[in-house]
Amino acid sequence: MAASNTKEEEQISAVREFNRFYTARLGLLRKRHLDGDFSLTEARILYEIGAAPRLTASALRETLGLNAGYVSRSLALLTKRKLVRQTPSRQDGREKLLTLSPEGDSAVAWLNEQSALQIQGLLAHLNSTGRDALLDSLAKIRSILIEPERLSVRIVRLSQFNDDAIQLLQEYYEAVRVLQRDTPEAIQTIIDDPGSGVWLAYLDKKAVGCVVLRKLGSVPLAGECKRLYVQPGARGHRIADKLLDAQESFARSKGLRWIYLDSYDDLKVAIALYRKRGYVPCERFNDNPQATIFLRKNIGPRS
Repeated sequence: MAASNTKEEEQISAVREFNRFYTARLGLLRKRHLDGDFSLTEARILYEIGAAPRLTASALRETLGLNAGYVSRSLALLTKRKLVRQTPSRQDGREKLLTLSPEGDSAVAWLNEQSALQIQGLLAHLNSTGRDALLDSLAKIRSILIEPERLSVRIVRLSQFNDDAIQLLQEYYEAVRVLQRDTPEAIQTIIDDPGSGVWLAYLDKKAVGCVVLRKLGSVPLAGECKRLYVQPGARGHRIADKLLDAQESFARSKGLRWIYLDSYDDLKVAIALYRKRGYVPCERFNDNPQATIFLRKNIGPRS
């Protein structure tokens, strides 16, 4: 036992030593992040809101791993400085939807520029081989630290509309500002349809994502992918891909050859994901007034 304890103490000491090194090297100990007007926490809050407009305060807390009081005080200060706007959710009056003001957008742009310059300075003294080694090491550290969480992802096709689905769909509607929203009865009809379905993703027993497949009556042998959403705090575990994998596998089992979807120009991350998975542009197939982009994917057997 003594030898084992000694080894663990050495490991802890090594990690702490590295923490001291990189916090000083990246300037994280300074009172103001990047010598600007914000603390590191404030800068990170602004970045997260900018990356996911209409993020809820509770989702922000989960993403950053901070307690409710600290986040509430930070948001109040940023709101007072007219950098953040807080709007009550129409679906849940207890929640606030967070967006950046034009001043907040400018602040995030400045922070991003200064951060890029800082990292550029760190990389300037490394040759190509050194940079590649650094990036490989960073990727390996990230992979090792999140691997246990990856193993806990579970995808479930619903047989009954439940509270987890209600919560995730409400978050999706608010995040994407959906005008045409499904009623609980409409979702249950999709669940009951043998050619359609609703899938939820669970991470460590918590529902964190969803996707819907609705059989298209207007297009033979086709379904429509709808309501793909992953909570901000759960991103980075390929959950969206796992949801879409489950959806496509089910669609194939039902003899479908195509999956269609619509989106709009602001959802650049989602559109990039769809294109990466083989979705290609197609003609408008519905009357969704918000949609500006229409895509489809051939999931049938290749000739």
